[in-house]
Amino acid sequence: MIKKILLVLAAAIAILLAVAAFRPDTMHVVRSATIAAPPSAVFAVVNDFRRWGDWSPWSKLDPEMEVSFEGPPIGVGAVYKWSGNNEVGEGSTTLVESVPDEKVGMKLAFVRPFPGESDVQFTFAPEGDGTKVTWAMQSPQPYVAKLVGLFIDCEKMCGDQFLEGLANLKQVVEKSAGAKG
Repeated sequence: MIKKILLVLAAAIAILLAVAAFRPDTMHVVRSATIAAPPSAVFAVVNDFRRWGDWSPWSKLDPEMEVSFEGPPIGVGAVYKWSGNNEVGEGSTTLVESVPDEKVGMKLAFVRPFPGESDVQFTFAPEGDGTKVTWAMQSPQPYVAKLVGLFIDCEKMCGDQFLEGLANLKQVVEKSAGAKG
């Protein structure tokens, strides 16, 4: 009887390992929101890491998070480094592309809780009287991440954080645009 249980358990584990092997090698997360402000106003906030604390969903998860900046204050070469609790971890984000009013591209490097890298893009497109902001991230998915992905929906988890960040960004930009208008 114990032998049969062990065989069934071994077969179940083998099936999970095989299913994980066929999962995609890259995780893609994309979320969008429309902000009642011109692309230039949204771009200015995203392109300046010193303003990220005002809208980043992770800032709220650890108000004591240590943040530092390197390089130019805005645009290509600007670097945002953070170190915080287990919910935010530690890492850096480097601005690698900055096309005024159109796109901000970044390289995200995590140190902990798990090392890894991701490419991140914010794009800005006029939509009616506002701007459609799209936040996208692509990251390699090694085998262990594929296995974890069978039990935790990382795309949804990150996507929910992107939606929260976009809602915060909307508040910050629209408040600022309203104060200027």
